[in-house]
Amino acid sequence: MAKVFIDGSSGTTGLRIRERLSERKDIELISVPYEERHDPLVRKYAMAKADIAFLCLPDDSAKESAALAEDLDTVIIDTSTAHRVSEGWVYGLAELEGQKEKIAKAKRIANPGCHATGFIALVEPLVKAGIIKADQFLQCTSLTGYSGGGKKMIAQYEDENRDPLLDAPRLYGLTQTHKHLKEMKALCSLEHFPAFSPVVADFYSGMETIIPLFKEEINGTAEDIIQVYQKLYQGNIIRYADISKDGMISAAYMKGRDDMLVHVEGNEDRIVLCAVFDNLGKGASGAAIQNMNIVLGIDETEGLVIGE
Repeated sequence: MAKVFIDGSSGTTGLRIRERLSERKDIELISVPYEERHDPLVRKYAMAKADIAFLCLPDDSAKESAALAEDLDTVIIDTSTAHRVSEGWVYGLAELEGQKEKIAKAKRIANPGCHATGFIALVEPLVKAGIIKADQFLQCTSLTGYSGGGKKMIAQYEDENRDPLLDAPRLYGLTQTHKHLKEMKALCSLEHFPAFSPVVADFYSGMETIIPLFKEEINGTAEDIIQVYQKLYQGNIIRYADISKDGMISAAYMKGRDDMLVHVEGNEDRIVLCAVFDNLGKGASGAAIQNMNIVLGIDETEGLVIGE
């Protein structure tokens, strides 16, 4: 039985991981007294007892926690932004070519950001295939449910006296400094940051990441792109599929699930890449649990909600 400690189990992601792992008979959860949860010595002792520790903390706190574990053999899975492009940390998107093997051997794993998961799943294989050029200027729009903003945003949206402006989708990340941009650029080996427009809307969870392309900008066709996706994504967790319904694609299509569907639409002149998944699933706790499963050498889908 694997021993697991969750540092920061009261936040959205940490709470969800704890709830899901508490149902598993192959996992023993290590807990610390609530009043001692911020004590560095208590946290380090808990991490030392664990085979795997999840860091579900703000960036600065995650860095402090990782430093506490520096001399420990415990596998650390950090769900924050703190270590996603840091040396010595393996990026936890297992579906990228060769990445699962790296995760299986890693002691330090950085769980991907939700928006970044969709962007990288769509772009990285096409850069590697030479269809998208490394120096290309890309645009991306990504729509998320309000749970992506954590407890504070959830409370805002679920307040019966909330601001009427929350009734409609809202664009954010207006200064082009969104915290996922670094990993989007680095993992896709891009020379330029994409122009990224994240949007939050009045639904709890779900995500739709969209990237438009012009035929003049790429080396290939929509069919070439589809073939790349179909060849790479042959597992259960990311798959290529036609997800349009009545000429539309809903961001809630994969709500409550831990897998992702990628799709290509458009025509001969303009192509649209689309990834649909749950920001709380493949975009957060689902990916973290998948990475834990890989480290433990068991079926990576154990405890995950995967569709047909």
